[in-house]
Amino acid sequence: MTPNQAEIFVAPGLRSPFSRIDRELSELDALRLSTPVVQQSVVGPRGPGRASAVDLVLWGSVIPSLEVSNWGREVWLESGLEPHVPAQGIVQACATSLAAATHAAGQAQAGRLELALCGGVESMTFTQIGLPLRFSRTLRRTVQAGSPIRAARTLAQLHLSDIRIRIPTASERTTGMTMGQHAEEMAKRWEIGREPQDRLALESHMRAVSARERGFFRPLLVTPGTFPTDEDAVPRPDTSLDALARLRPSFDRESGTLTAGNSTPLTDGAAAVWIGTRHGIGLLPDDIPRVRLVDWEEAAIDLRSEGLLMAPTLAIPRLLARHELGYDSIDLWEIHEAFAAQVLCTIAALESPEWQAEKAGVTREMGAFPRDRMNPNGGSLALGHPFGATGARILSQAAVELSEKPSGSRAVVSICAAGGLGHVALLEAA
Repeated sequence: MTPNQAEIFVAPGLRSPFSRIDRELSELDALRLSTPVVQQSVVGPRGPGRASAVDLVLWGSVIPSLEVSNWGREVWLESGLEPHVPAQGIVQACATSLAAATHAAGQAQAGRLELALCGGVESMTFTQIGLPLRFSRTLRRTVQAGSPIRAARTLAQLHLSDIRIRIPTASERTTGMTMGQHAEEMAKRWEIGREPQDRLALESHMRAVSARERGFFRPLLVTPGTFPTDEDAVPRPDTSLDALARLRPSFDRESGTLTAGNSTPLTDGAAAVWIGTRHGIGLLPDDIPRVRLVDWEEAAIDLRSEGLLMAPTLAIPRLLARHELGYDSIDLWEIHEAFAAQVLCTIAALESPEWQAEKAGVTREMGAFPRDRMNPNGGSLALGHPFGATGARILSQAAVELSEKPSGSRAVVSICAAGGLGHVALLEAA
């Protein structure tokens, strides 16, 4: 941080419980998931208490909507809060709300804002189904025809082959492959077997269940009774290695190792996080945890040859090398678990000097990766992954966990994203 840059802080916002698609939150679209989270984050007992204290709202959703383009503005207006607060949408796939946070941090460092509410949402249940261009265009022209005769003539131009629907999938436009298929390729390249993936998934569930039982998540969730469920519905206290081992591969039926048990489920949920200067964060109640946002790094890889979800393995060493830190200098690692295979591939690459030198351009010795410091309260495998909400969920958890450590303790938040992108941040206990 240069001398003219303000210190930037992260404070946890609130979130909804997360649930699997078509389950507990299935009657709520993205606006109705977001609104209570934003309202309670701002005017609830853990917020600044007045909407006018917020200088900017950044809110994102990854799945396209036919009704909403600027998610930040529409969510803010739907919340019924001070209409003069500017708000905008932001999208960076799985890293959407982390991107919102670092975007706000940049504005705060430039002296443009004091306090920003950042976050995102995903209602996987309410994914809208698209129509092919010819079908869509014909229907539009039919509605706009102006008379029944013209409408009938326009509609008659349709062919049976035009009448199809297009269901969105989590596939890469450039390759046509799903994220799971790409992760299978990564697992094969890095020789990551099925058993370590299942062990990591089990560990994530057990840690999330333990955190839930001791009340870790309760201060991060909206008021009980706000949603149809008051707790995350994804963690499985009854899972086991035997149960996970019985699941069939999901993406490569013949020789694959990725299953529904060691991959994140399709999830509904919304989450918020606060970004601000010392003054801005000071507008929150004194008992709200806060940590410094020291720095961040984004990276991109060639998704065709280097592994779709491997960009954090470039961003992490570059970020740490800039601050002359090694892996052991980090007391808490919050790594997004898109797939257990992706996490294990990431660790393998971080521990490979050859990969770091060739791909990240970093020759500094980083040491062994401290697995025991990773995701102590569970990760996305257990808690779920509403695309737009995950970054805010992870940042808020990291802020709470890190704030309980000695001053100067550090955390790294890392999120891989579609398109071969990675977004990571360095936090420090105040």
